[in-house]
Amino acid sequence: MSVTRAFGLLLGVAADAVLGDPKRWHPVAGFGRLAQRLEKVIYRDNRAGGVIHTAALVGGAVGLGLLVERSRSPVVRVVGTAAATWVVLGGRSLALEGAMIGGLLSAEDITRARGRLPHLCGRDPSSLDLTGLARATVESVAENTSDAVVAPLLWGAVAGVPGLLGYRAVNTLDAMVGHRSARYQRFGWAAARLDDLANLAPARVAAALTVAAAPLVKGDRGRAWEAWQRDAGAHPSPNAGQVEAAFAGALGVRLGGRTEYSYGVEDRPVLGVGRDPDATDVARAVTLSRVVSYLATGVAVVVTLTRRARVRRPQRGSRPPSGA
Repeated sequence: MSVTRAFGLLLGVAADAVLGDPKRWHPVAGFGRLAQRLEKVIYRDNRAGGVIHTAALVGGAVGLGLLVERSRSPVVRVVGTAAATWVVLGGRSLALEGAMIGGLLSAEDITRARGRLPHLCGRDPSSLDLTGLARATVESVAENTSDAVVAPLLWGAVAGVPGLLGYRAVNTLDAMVGHRSARYQRFGWAAARLDDLANLAPARVAAALTVAAAPLVKGDRGRAWEAWQRDAGAHPSPNAGQVEAAFAGALGVRLGGRTEYSYGVEDRPVLGVGRDPDATDVARAVTLSRVVSYLATGVAVVVTLTRRARVRRPQRGSRPPSGA
């Protein structure tokens, strides 16, 4: 099963790199519509309603993955893993959106850049200038490198199709209801906390890979490491700050500060030291994201193969079956 899973992950990564997100009938969009319909039925302004909402949707996604994972056919498992990987990854779309905004900022087309930013994150772009747009883009590219690439690949390596689909369900619900608006402060608690847990290890792996890749964008591993270790813990998110701080150090820029959302304003701590990011740094962040994605693919394949090898390795002192 280890080889079929690794092969499926690689095929899925290749599909995302070549095809990007499905143009029509995207399963994640369909999941989002299902989540909205279920929310209309069971919404209550309390945590219990959110727990039921999250458990039903995530449990359904994991159950669907188990049907594929338990198939006796290697072809079904490979194709199923590849399809699930393609559906849940967002590496190509992330890079294209980041590069598009970077190009608009290079041309100083602030109006169109503001119009594109909501495709990348949930911030209010109306009051952002060129520096604010560049900062928002770099931060979003960093966070989504972990959320849309590293985390699903690691969950796929450890738990196969159930891990891939379950993780994307959790992350999608967090984006939909896991924020601090008046409506979702309590109802979205379960989705937000589960997303924090699901990203605990992947965010730190993403940060470590960012440190390793820093020289490829003319950055410094030492500065990336220092920013990660010094600043990540001050971020309000236990996970987003990890990779954002590492990106800040790798790029030699300063991130954080006042951040406006539709539901309010957050004054975030400064991550990294140096100048404010500009359009060139957006392009560098996209390149760094791509490199981290390649490294994460390698890590996922190694984890898949070595994990199964350890499971199958006979215990010391055990005897082979008679007749062997």
